[in-house]
Amino acid sequence: MPDMSASLALTHLVPLAKEVDENKVTPGVLGFIVFAVMALAVWGLMKSMNRHMGKVDFEQDPEGEPASAGGSGSGSGGKTAPAKG
Repeated sequence: MPDMSASLALTHLVPLAKEVDENKVTPGVLGFIVFAVMALAVWGLMKSMNRHMGKVDFEQDPEGEPASAGGSGSGSGGKTAPAKG
């Protein structure tokens, strides 16, 4: 008996499938879901990036002051603090 109801449902769905234009391609619900998930992921990444950039603490050397004698400026002469967290 279950086969009978499945075939009956299939015969009712076939005319609905014929009404759809076979030459028209649309992304459908799956395309929307994928796009929405990607948009939420980008939003989350941007929020996380802003939070991490807010934690960065650095001090710039004044423009009139010459560079330290240490060479490239990296080393113990710098006044940068490590990131917290």
